[in-house]
Amino acid sequence: MDQLIPYLPHLNASLNALATVLLVAGYVQIKRRHETMHRGLMLASFAVSVFFLGCYLLYHANTTMVKRFPEYPPDFVRYAYFLILISHILLAAAVPVLALATIYFALRDQRTRHVRIARWTLPIWLYVSVTGVLVYLMLYQWFPPR
Repeated sequence: MDQLIPYLPHLNASLNALATVLLVAGYVQIKRRHETMHRGLMLASFAVSVFFLGCYLLYHANTTMVKRFPEYPPDFVRYAYFLILISHILLAAAVPVLALATIYFALRDQRTRHVRIARWTLPIWLYVSVTGVLVYLMLYQWFPPR
């Protein structure tokens, strides 16, 4: 198991990207009024996000290494990184609650309540998924430690 821990950030970024694709596909399907396909895609996105959360917690429970953003990028890049990271963290805390409430109302066929909360859930969830990938790219790919 210890051999897998260093690969979890890469898996997590992939899971975030997959969740993004599933969310967008689910949105497209509901706009086309394909409710069954929409439901399946959104539940799949939720399952991927739950798996991501498990991998994320596993990674942080098994590593003492703190990945710091390097000093060498220009200041505007560093500021952008920290702005993205802070907004990502704050909004990520809301996604599980919003997603569960949205799913609950959908499964109980409370459409008005489902749509009302989904209008908040989708953009926040998409933002968190996309910025999760951006944080990964900035930290591990674009600006790796020298």
